[in-house]
Amino acid sequence: MAPEFVLAATGFAALLVLIALRAPVGLAMLLVGMGGYVHILDWTALGNYLKTTPYHLFANYTLSVIPLFILMGALAERGGLARDLFAAANALVGRKPGGMAMGVIGACGCFGAVCGSSVATTATFARAALPELRRYGYDPGFSTGTIAVGGTLGILIPPSVILVIYAISTEQNIAKLFMAALIPGLLAILFYLAAIALIVRARPELGPPGEAPAPGERREAFLNVIPVLLIAMVVVGGIYGGVFTPTESAAIGCIGTLAVGLLRGTLPPLALRDCLFATAETTAMIFAILLGAEVFNAFLALSQAPDLLALWITEQDFPPYGVLAILLVSYIILGAVMDELAMMLLTLPVFFPVVTALDFGLTTEETAIWFGILVLVVVGIGLTAPPIGLNVFVVSGLARDVPISRIYRGVLPFLGMDLLRLGLLVAFPALSLWLVQALS
Repeated sequence: MAPEFVLAATGFAALLVLIALRAPVGLAMLLVGMGGYVHILDWTALGNYLKTTPYHLFANYTLSVIPLFILMGALAERGGLARDLFAAANALVGRKPGGMAMGVIGACGCFGAVCGSSVATTATFARAALPELRRYGYDPGFSTGTIAVGGTLGILIPPSVILVIYAISTEQNIAKLFMAALIPGLLAILFYLAAIALIVRARPELGPPGEAPAPGERREAFLNVIPVLLIAMVVVGGIYGGVFTPTESAAIGCIGTLAVGLLRGTLPPLALRDCLFATAETTAMIFAILLGAEVFNAFLALSQAPDLLALWITEQDFPPYGVLAILLVSYIILGAVMDELAMMLLTLPVFFPVVTALDFGLTTEETAIWFGILVLVVVGIGLTAPPIGLNVFVVSGLARDVPISRIYRGVLPFLGMDLLRLGLLVAFPALSLWLVQALS
């Protein structure tokens, strides 16, 4: 085996050991990357690299979109917009068998358009929807499983923080990636709704019909949801229409959610302070991981292992879709035992050159965008798949009386739909690229 591959493999092994020992992911990548950098060059070269890299990394204007989207999600959560969405969706379909679960999925999809975070979406609807589902006799496993998978729509429906980080890491256009994510995100909603319909048809006792709301209640629910729908339309429509850059759109979304919360009186000073603190903590965590990934990626680049691996695969004449399938399966396996952000930043330096070197009948940019959407889908699968599934743990923390094994059983039918959707997106790249080509 070539020395470059041995060195890179040793670095990956050391990184996984540190993560297994519960070291923070950003710190683990930073330490391993520094060690590898010194091994290939020397301490002086590392000092020169670290003297300028953090500044240039964090001074990147594009990164400003991350805290803005996080703040917008925090303001929407604490401003009660999620409750309004669920009330409106429940008023529309709640009286049907499984209708309240369908309402959760629809509300999560709309909330994802102003949030961009899977964990925030999951936690919000676990608090907003779970009590109502229980009140109407929904099965606890079915209810919690629905909320866990609905939370993944927070990163599938644009805007998505994970997709922003993918764009920055691979130097792709954020707006085009948001365009590419829309149809796969809508497919996720449709597939989840179909899964709920099939589940309650086979076992009606899992999702009994709710009570039909009074006409006045329905009208009030629909009126209350107008502001959040307008914000979502402005944020997403502005990006797609080329009116705003993603950063400008996120800033406008923050102003809109803040204004709605203040006018309704749902954002008192303490809640606003909590939003700012939560945004600062989440942003600091993401930026720490980004810095660690940058240093680790520099080590891999110096080892030349990713480029050599891509060259070796192209020389072997492996079927492109066979290689892609192996990479996606690797993502699903890693996603079951690793944080989605760390997993993506860890693997992209190796996987991305391999994918872009393969011939799928697409341009390099189209391949990069398509692969980004596939990564987004498998990251969503990793958020709910056992044995970890971060969303499952979030729901479990808020529904302590429901055994986690029961939540996993509630998630399984939706995972089947996820795998079916992933297969369609792999087989038909146009599902991801059509909107990009139509609007570009």
